[in-house]
Amino acid sequence: MAANYKTVEWAMGATIYEVNIRQYTAEGTFNAFKTHLPRLKEMGVDIIWLMPITPISEKLKKGSLGSYYACSSYTKINPEFGNEADLLSLVNEVHAHGMKLIIDWVANHTGRQHEWMNVHPEWFTRDAAGLFTERNGWEDVVDLNYTNDAMRAALIGAMQYWVTQFKIDGFRCDMAHLVTLDFWKQARTACETIKPLFWLAECEEISYHEVFDVSYAWEWMHTSEKIAHHQATLHDLYIVLHKYAQYPNGTKKLFFTSNHDENSWNGTEYEKYGIAAKAWAVFTFTWKGMPLIYSGQELPNQKRLLFFDKDPINWQGEPALHHFYKTLGQLRKKHTVIETGETFNLPTNATGAMAYLRFDTKDCILVGLNLSNQLQKINLSHEKIKGSFRNIFSGMVFNFQDHMTFELMPGDYFVYVKD
Repeated sequence: MAANYKTVEWAMGATIYEVNIRQYTAEGTFNAFKTHLPRLKEMGVDIIWLMPITPISEKLKKGSLGSYYACSSYTKINPEFGNEADLLSLVNEVHAHGMKLIIDWVANHTGRQHEWMNVHPEWFTRDAAGLFTERNGWEDVVDLNYTNDAMRAALIGAMQYWVTQFKIDGFRCDMAHLVTLDFWKQARTACETIKPLFWLAECEEISYHEVFDVSYAWEWMHTSEKIAHHQATLHDLYIVLHKYAQYPNGTKKLFFTSNHDENSWNGTEYEKYGIAAKAWAVFTFTWKGMPLIYSGQELPNQKRLLFFDKDPINWQGEPALHHFYKTLGQLRKKHTVIETGETFNLPTNATGAMAYLRFDTKDCILVGLNLSNQLQKINLSHEKIKGSFRNIFSGMVFNFQDHMTFELMPGDYFVYVKD
């Protein structure tokens, strides 16, 4: 939970699924995406995150369709996706399936052509010559001016609009650390006068947990990718994880092997992790935190999706990893120890493999991951691994001693739950 706010109960044990509406279907609409909801519910998704749904500025837009993250209005809907009735219908359908829906909120900047600009130019940052400007080298956007109280009030009013009119359940806040923390405090306090919401920050500033329930595990992701390319070791990863363990009690990190930025700009999880992609996905579901699945990972999608142009995901055939993600999601729901229990890293005597226990007084889960492209023989020794354990993927039950040896093929993994 954020220091001054209570995390919504439905976020406990939840799996987030990021939806790229433009690329999700050939139509690229809310209505076309809606037909996938029964499948996503069955797969174990709890929270649907829609990438920005606001209209895109035409001025200096990228590619043929522009960036989702360069809006021309904070309270209108991108006509590419549908209209207000279509969005409300989607939210209602998500709720009917027992899931929640959050929207992407881009508070740092707007597109170069925003409806506020002519009326309130003082709401934007400007350079010495008086021209609209921004500080990160993104030429299709302009930064907002957070010294202006009227702008802040209008932005919070826009956030409240989506909660009131469309019954959304929270916000994923883009580049949250670029926006002053006191604004987020104002925004959360104001929005939660309507109803309790879930707040996810794309940032890794620990202080932002004063407001946000969950923050990105960017450092974990970059380190795990370096391990795959032999530029870092598991020791480096443990240092990052130890740092996360010092976060305030109740706060969480978001773990992912892909997302919209990663897929388009750095490559699919298979480009990044090679044979270990699934093993790293197992990590994201079994470590303390919250897992994210990006559109098409369940297929698995093997291509980089274009960011500024139409490039639909190919949904031919049954998603091969549906059961894989479903099994992991069910594990999290049945075993609260993943959220609340202790973690013990088991020495493995292997440089390319990690093993750990997630446990409390009643429950114990044993995870082993071969994160290399070589066979790994791991020797594990701990009193808690003695007894009867069930493999969550095969359902087979094994009796373990407190000293065990496992052979893991390249990229292989196991998750055992104490029977």
